[in-house]
Amino acid sequence: MYAVVDIETTGGKYNEEGVTEIAIYKFDGLKIVDQFISLVNPEKPIQPFVVNLTGINNDMLRNAPKFYEVARRIVEITQDCVLVAHNAKFDYRILRTEFKRLGFDFERKSLCTVELSKKLIPEQDSYSLGKLVKALGIPLSDRHRASGDAQATVKLFKMLLAKDIEKNILKDAVKIEPKRQVDTKLVYILEDLPGITGVYYFHNEEGEIIYIGKSRNIKKRVTQHFINEHHKARQLQKEVSSVSFEATGNELAALLKENQEIKQNKPKYNKTLKKNIFSHALYHSTDEHGYIQLKIGRAGKKNSITTFSSLKRAKNVLERWVEKYELCQKLCNLENGKGNCFNYTIKKCNGACIREESAESYNERVRALIDQHSYKNQHMLVIDRGRDIDEKSALLVEDGEFKGYGYFNLNHQINNIDIIRSIITPMKNDRDAQHIIQSYLRRNSRLKIIQLDPLTK
Repeated sequence: MYAVVDIETTGGKYNEEGVTEIAIYKFDGLKIVDQFISLVNPEKPIQPFVVNLTGINNDMLRNAPKFYEVARRIVEITQDCVLVAHNAKFDYRILRTEFKRLGFDFERKSLCTVELSKKLIPEQDSYSLGKLVKALGIPLSDRHRASGDAQATVKLFKMLLAKDIEKNILKDAVKIEPKRQVDTKLVYILEDLPGITGVYYFHNEEGEIIYIGKSRNIKKRVTQHFINEHHKARQLQKEVSSVSFEATGNELAALLKENQEIKQNKPKYNKTLKKNIFSHALYHSTDEHGYIQLKIGRAGKKNSITTFSSLKRAKNVLERWVEKYELCQKLCNLENGKGNCFNYTIKKCNGACIREESAESYNERVRALIDQHSYKNQHMLVIDRGRDIDEKSALLVEDGEFKGYGYFNLNHQINNIDIIRSIITPMKNDRDAQHIIQSYLRRNSRLKIIQLDPLTK
C-alpha cells in the first residue's frame, strides 16, 4: 500500500517552513482507496513569492485547522504505507519536522518519483513534475496545489509501476530516508536482524565490539545507523563486520544493560559516559514551622528523592506532582513572594503556605510522594514484559539498591525470595542505573510493582 503525498508550504528558512496545504491519496497499486486533503494554518505568514506561485494566501488559512489538528489523520492514512512523493526528500522532511515539533517521531519508508523516473524513463528534458507529466501525456490540473500535484503523482507512479517489469522499485528504491541506499554488505547484515526490543552490538572483523546500542526495534535502529550520512556513522559503516543482539523484552532492561555494558566494554564508537546521565534532582528539608519543603537542585548531593535529565524536565514533573498530591507551590519552591501561593486562591492548595493547614496534615501527602518516588528503604520487584509471550521480567530492588533483573515463566517463582535472587542477573547499582529506573517508572505508571517484605532478606 502506498500513500502518495504532496505538501505546499510557507517558504522561508530551511526547517522553519510551515505547511499550508496537504493532500494524501492512499493507493493500492491499482486505485485510490482513501484520501485526505486539507488547507493547514501554518501559524506564520506565507512568503509573497509562494502566494504568487500557489494562489494560497494568509486570509485563506485563517480558519483552517492547525497541523496538530490534522496530525492524527495523517498518521492513520499513512500507517503501514510507503510514502510516495515527487521529490520525496522535501515532503518527508517537512512531515518529520512538523511531527517533531509535536514531540512525535514520524517514520515511514519512502519512494521518490523523481529518482524512479530517471531510472525507468531516462533521457527526459526535465524531471520537474509539470514538464514530466506533460511530456508523458498525464493530465495535471491545479498545478502547485497539493491535490492537483498529488493526483498527477499517483498517475505517474502507476505508470512507473507498470514499467518496472523486474520489480526493482521495491528491491532497490524503497528507503527509510530518500537519496541514500544501503550497500550490499550492510543489506546482508540487516536481513538477519529482528524488529524486537533489546541491545545490539557492532563487531569489527576481529569480533571486537565497536558500538553498543539499545532499541525497541533493533532492525529499524540499525538501519538508521546504516543510512546515516554523518562522518562518524560512515566510518562505523565501513568498519562493522557483523551485528549481534540480545533480546530484553522491554525497554527498561535494555536501558540498564546498555548503561552497564558501555561502561564495562568502552566501545570505540560510543561516547564515554564520563558524566551522569542526569543533571538535576529533587531534595527535601523541613522548615522552621515543621513543613516539609521540596526543592529542585543540581544533582550530586546525597539523599535526593529522585533525579531528572534536565531542569525543564524536573520542573514539569514537580508541577504535575504538586497538582496530584495537592501540595503548595511555595513549599515546593515553584513560586516566590509573600503571602499565599496562587493555587490557594483557586482552592488547589489547602493553605500550608500561610499555615492554615497543619504541618502534620500537609506532610502526610509529601511523604506519600517521597515514598512513591524515592529509592530509600525500597524492597520491591518491578514486573514488565519478557522476551516471549509466556514470560515476564523482574527487576529487584532491596534496601533501596538495584540488584539486577531476570526472567520468569511461572508466578510462583516470584513468591520465593530465594528463587528471585537465583534468576536475577546481578547488575551494578550506580546512580545512572537508579536514574534510569526512576525515570522509567515515572513514564510507565501502570507497571506492576510488588512490595517485598524486608524480613525475607
